[in-house]
Amino acid sequence: MKSTNTFFKFVIPSVLSFALSGVYAIVDGYFVGNTIGDAGLSAINIAYPIVAVIQSVGTGIGMGGAVHYSINKAVGSEKRARNFIAGVWWLLIIFSIISTICGFLFAKELLMLLGARDSLLTLGVEYIKYISLGAGLQVLSTGLVPLMRNYGGAVCAMVAMVSGFVTNVIFDYIFMFPAGLGFSGAALATAVCPTVTMAICTTHYRSHKNHVGF
Repeated sequence: MKSTNTFFKFVIPSVLSFALSGVYAIVDGYFVGNTIGDAGLSAINIAYPIVAVIQSVGTGIGMGGAVHYSINKAVGSEKRARNFIAGVWWLLIIFSIISTICGFLFAKELLMLLGARDSLLTLGVEYIKYISLGAGLQVLSTGLVPLMRNYGGAVCAMVAMVSGFVTNVIFDYIFMFPAGLGFSGAALATAVCPTVTMAICTTHYRSHKNHVGF
């Protein structure tokens, strides 16, 4: 019974936090679809693969590092485990920079490869350029969550992702309605909200003495 409780204690928060990691663009689609209409919603849909790639880069690095950290921690190789954490931090920073540069400079070309043309291309470029400004935050936040779970912070990871999601909803509303930023407001909200997730993750790491390596 104890093992079952432990299993669900970690699995349920992990599933919820992972499920929320990819809903930012979906929230944007809801607000854009109800304010700008079909053209805006179509632009977000066609740009979504780029957003998904940015998020998956962080998730992939974080999960890979978390697995190696846990394996080495389990066999008593503390130093090697901490080195993997340090490596994950550096990889996340490097790919944050790469994602930001590539997204901002090549937004038009990437969207054209995805089939965007005319007004969809114009709106998509506007969306992706704003997203790219926060691409580093997206990579870092999605990459740190898996590490947090393997540090024993499954519930904290869930709180981090839920906080980011709620922040995105709030800022979508603020930027698109009171501020009147329209389509760019939706992208700006998505670019900014990972700061909440990242702040919670960073606070969690700094509260652990064994977070060494960075």
